[in-house]
Amino acid sequence: MSLIPSLMINPNSIFNPFRGSFTENYMYIQMDWKETPHAHVFEIDLPGLTREDVKLEVRQGKILHISAERRDDQEPAEDKGYKWHCRERTHGIIMREFRLPENAKVDEIKASMHDGVLVVTVPVDHENKNKTKNHKKSVEISGDDDDDQSHAHTPKGLGRFVCCKA
Repeated sequence: MSLIPSLMINPNSIFNPFRGSFTENYMYIQMDWKETPHAHVFEIDLPGLTREDVKLEVRQGKILHISAERRDDQEPAEDKGYKWHCRERTHGIIMREFRLPENAKVDEIKASMHDGVLVVTVPVDHENKNKTKNHKKSVEISGDDDDDQSHAHTPKGLGRFVCCKA
């Protein structure tokens, strides 16, 4: 078995040795994480998605799970009388999961989304008295369309934050 044919199919595979049949259907979410004196701030790029497309969960008390699905809404090209020459934008399940720091106040997490950037703010517990609780909590992700107040307080779709212990 040669490495050359696989490089011709996916030339970027040499740069990502962990990408394989298991991960090809999933897109990896990239993020920035900074700690301020009062909070951990996570900025996650989710271009082309809205806050209703995104689901945030805290699992097992301290594991932040971010997921969404970018759907391919294109009908077959043959049905519309055209053909694709290049399709580089990916579609599928997007997810990322990581453990929050021990000093995270999980019950006070806030999230907002503007221009395809999800910002998750996790306050810091300076006294480290934060206990993991066995409950579920929903928090709406605020975003660009908050000017329409008729539905501002109604959680919709997947655009909510769920805090629970699995």
